[in-house]
Amino acid sequence: MVSTGLVAIDATVVATAVPTIVDEIGGYAQYPWLFSVYLLAQSVTVPVYSKLADTIGRKPVMLFGVAAFLLGSVLCGLAWSMPALIAFRAVQGLGAGAILPIAITITGDIYSLEERARVQGYIASVWAVSAVLGPALGGLFAELEAWRWIFFINIPLCLLAIGLLLRNFREQAVRQGHRIDAAGAVLLAGGMGLLLLGVLEGGVAWEWLSPPSVLVLAGGAVLLVVFALVERRAAEPVLPLWLFTRPVIAANIGLGLAIGGLLIGYTAFIPTYLEGSLGVSPLIAGLALGTLTIGWPAAATVSGRLYLRFGFRRVVILGGLLAVASALAIALLGPTPNAFAVAAILLVTGAGLGFAAVPSLVAAQSSVVWQERGVATGAVMLARSLGQAVGAAVLGAVSNAVIAQHGGDERDPAAVIAASTAVFVAAAVIAVLLAAAAFALPRSVPNLSEADAVGDEPGVDPAPGSGPRPAGR
Repeated sequence: MVSTGLVAIDATVVATAVPTIVDEIGGYAQYPWLFSVYLLAQSVTVPVYSKLADTIGRKPVMLFGVAAFLLGSVLCGLAWSMPALIAFRAVQGLGAGAILPIAITITGDIYSLEERARVQGYIASVWAVSAVLGPALGGLFAELEAWRWIFFINIPLCLLAIGLLLRNFREQAVRQGHRIDAAGAVLLAGGMGLLLLGVLEGGVAWEWLSPPSVLVLAGGAVLLVVFALVERRAAEPVLPLWLFTRPVIAANIGLGLAIGGLLIGYTAFIPTYLEGSLGVSPLIAGLALGTLTIGWPAAATVSGRLYLRFGFRRVVILGGLLAVASALAIALLGPTPNAFAVAAILLVTGAGLGFAAVPSLVAAQSSVVWQERGVATGAVMLARSLGQAVGAAVLGAVSNAVIAQHGGDERDPAAVIAASTAVFVAAAVIAVLLAAAAFALPRSVPNLSEADAVGDEPGVDPAPGSGPRPAGR
């Protein structure tokens, strides 16, 4: 729970202080990279970490992730320019790529389907506390012109998480040889990196149809095609292609992409929208955004009981419809900003995401056996991370383009309102895609995770060659 809290707080605390950070070190046009590079590093490492978790164990991967997040946080706090801060955010992302998916995988390991409904409430409480604590800390440090403490505050949390993992989490590791799909990981990172570079810098550093733009985007597409070919022949692929043939996981991947895009659209742009249009303080803007991550855990807590009674698909569809309704409301509200209305709408948005995200992920975990759970969870989390990374890039490009049309002054309230409204309209389109993916979820989900439940009990050795398993709860 402490490890999850690191990622949960980071989801809101940085966005709240962006205007203050830009005032001190500059680089408004590059600020979307603060989110994109973090999410890119997180995204491309998720499948690697997930594969390692299925082979060498959950504990060492989680410890590495927290340590990398700690190092990145310290470096971010010492950053002297926007390019340096962006580079150090990438280090943070390398750690975050392990923390959240492995934490969720561990939850799937040690709790049954029925128990997960209760445990979701505990995990949701972490997001609820972070929803209030993150914006409050971000706004407070921004107003005190001490934004560097946004990152330094992670130091004690990381040390506490490491201590708890070393002391309390035990698993039985089966030592055996494995091949790491380094080629697949490098190709995935390179392909996604070039595509994000092309989207973020298109219309800013070069024209959309210029040779550099075409070269970068085409290069990214080629690398991803080669990645798919390599994965078909890899002995232990970092992202097995069979995942896309499972209806439950395929629908989850679509959901993850949309959830990630919608989440980053509001997380990255709502504070700038409210501060730039109304002149509210970073603290008020952060608290308005915080309702999003209050609605999410509140719905997640209830969803556990709902999916046991009504099934996964109905609950996920409910979440998708709530997301569409609230996204349309924010898009219509865009030209006439109101902090209280934004906060109320984002509460509904958070509830929709909670109903969509949690049951769908539990369904994906339930549809596979232990040996596949890490990879399956990683694929879903990868989709969410990629959705956030691509969403930050695309929506950042939309914002920059509209700002440029209004004279290029990012401090002009009229320009901020116009750019934010365009972003919110794009977010509404993403919400419609989320609802469509919800309807694609199969009506029935196989519960294969219970078939090997005996292996999850304390003291039971795993089957030969199946990898490490938890020794206790």
